[in-house]
Amino acid sequence: MAFHDVNPVAPVHILVIPKIAISQLSLADKQMPSEEEAKSILGHCMAVAADIGRTHCPKGFRCVVNDGKEGCQSVYHIHIHVIGGRQLTWPPG
Repeated sequence: MAFHDVNPVAPVHILVIPKIAISQLSLADKQMPSEEEAKSILGHCMAVAADIGRTHCPKGFRCVVNDGKEGCQSVYHIHIHVIGGRQLTWPPG
């Protein structure tokens, strides 16, 4: 599923979230019945993020997945941030 972030950092900020519970990217293969199922779900989420990015940010976009405390993860259900609609800077901070 996908919806707008409640605290957007850019004009386009949409979250892509799998309907199955996965707490974080680094644990996905351990929380799924198989590594293949984890890859399938994660791949599908990235494909959805790409579709959203192409549709809403034709000039370019960024996909972000935060993982763990030092990765700034605050919600422990994996989600992909699709961010764009303006020129983004690097490094992100």
